[in-house]
Amino acid sequence: MQTTAEQLIVRGATRADLDAVVALETLSFPVPWRREFFVTEIDAIGRFNIVATTATGELVGYVFAMFFLDEMHVNKIAVEPSWRRKGIAILLMEECFAFARRNGVASVSLEVRESNAPARALYRSIAFVESYTRPRYYPDGESAIVMTCELAPGGEVA
Repeated sequence: MQTTAEQLIVRGATRADLDAVVALETLSFPVPWRREFFVTEIDAIGRFNIVATTATGELVGYVFAMFFLDEMHVNKIAVEPSWRRKGIAILLMEECFAFARRNGVASVSLEVRESNAPARALYRSIAFVESYTRPRYYPDGESAIVMTCELAPGGEVA
């Protein structure tokens, strides 16, 4: 049986998740966040940090986001490679949108590597638009595309 996103548990990230989050971060990004960054985010005010796990507790994805007033910024999102293309990133982003609706957030933004065409296509498929480029944003010199999703006054994707 193939597990789908609907069969996963999505819950708030805790310190107990940090080893698995850091392992997935290292696997997913050429310049990963250090563990200390995640520790700071877990304890910070104005954060929305969630993980997706299997029923047996295997971490398969996470989102670390921050919010202030009516804006939300997704700092990190990753899905375990063998779980990609199964709807998990969309599930995690839907949780972000649901949180945004409950908390009066009007826009959600994120950065994505200019070369990451699959991620850019995924974000476009859930109503993000490419707003502008941040040249040489990443430590290796690659530019970032800032993508935003405007939410209608009722909290729905505009």
